[in-house]
Amino acid sequence: MMSASAISLDPERVTVLTGPTAGGKSGLALELAAHGCGAVGGVIINADASQLYRDLAIVSARPTAAEEAAVPHRLYGVLAGANVCSVARWVELAKAEIAAARASGRQPIIVGGTGMYLTALVHGLAPVPAIDEQVRAAVRALDTASARTALEREDPGAAARLMPADRQRTLRALEVVRSTGRTLADWQQRRDGGLGVAAVQGIIVDRPRAELNARAERRLAAMLAAGAHEEVAALLALGLPAEVPVMKALAVPQLAAHLAGRCSIDEAMAQALIVTRQYQKRQQTWARNQFPDWSRVCPD
Repeated sequence: MMSASAISLDPERVTVLTGPTAGGKSGLALELAAHGCGAVGGVIINADASQLYRDLAIVSARPTAAEEAAVPHRLYGVLAGANVCSVARWVELAKAEIAAARASGRQPIIVGGTGMYLTALVHGLAPVPAIDEQVRAAVRALDTASARTALEREDPGAAARLMPADRQRTLRALEVVRSTGRTLADWQQRRDGGLGVAAVQGIIVDRPRAELNARAERRLAAMLAAGAHEEVAALLALGLPAEVPVMKALAVPQLAAHLAGRCSIDEAMAQALIVTRQYQKRQQTWARNQFPDWSRVCPD
C-alpha cells in the first residue's frame, strides 16, 4: 500500500477514488483536485448515494461549504429526499459531469463508496428489460422475510450472495427473475455503456481495520456534535416513506429510533457504530473483489 503523496494522476484517464466510509476519501480528493491536477485543477464528482441528498449534509459527512468552495464539487446535495436515484440515473449524471470537466480542461475525480454506482460506471449497466408493473407491485408488497424465502426458492444464487436483511437488493433480484424469467446475475453477464477499465485510474483508499473502526467512532461523535440529531428530526418531519434510500442512510434509522423514544442516544450511537463497521467491511470486500488491480493508498 503506497502513501497518498506518491499518487500521480493520469490526465488521460478518469480518476476514481473509492474505499470504506470514514477512510479519508474526501480529504484525499480535495488535496488531489487542488494540487495534483496541474495548473487547472480537478473537479470532484460524488459517487456516494447518501451525499446526493440535500437533507443529509451532516449525517452523510458531506464536504463543507468551505471545501466545496475551494475546488469544484459536483452531485453533492442535488436531490430532495423523496427522490430515488437509480444506478442508471447516477451513471447518466456522472458521465455528464465528466464531460463537463473535460470540456473545461479539468481532471474529473470520482469519489465515493457506493459500489454499484462505480461498477456500472466502469463496466456498464446490465440490459435488464423494464419490470412488469404488476410483478413489481406484488414483490414490493412482500415483507422482507417472505421476499427472502421466495428468493431462496427462485434465485438461490442471489440469496446466497445477499445478506438476509438486505431488502432493497432482495426485492430487485426477485422482481427481475419473476418478470424476465432470468436471474439478475444472468443479465449482468453482459453490460453496456461502461467507461472501460482502461479509461479509469482506480485508487482504493484504505486503512487497517482497527484504524477504520476508530475513525468511524470519531466521525459519529462529530456528527452528533454538529447537529445530526436535529438533521434527522427535520428529515422525519418530511413524512417520507421508510423505504426511500435517504431514510436508510447510515445512522438515520438509529437516530430515528431514538427520536421515537425506542432507545437512548447512547444506544442509538452504539448501534450506528456497529452498522457503520459492518458497512466498512462490505466496502473493503467489494473493492478487493471487483477491482483487485487498482492501486491501494493510505492517506497521509
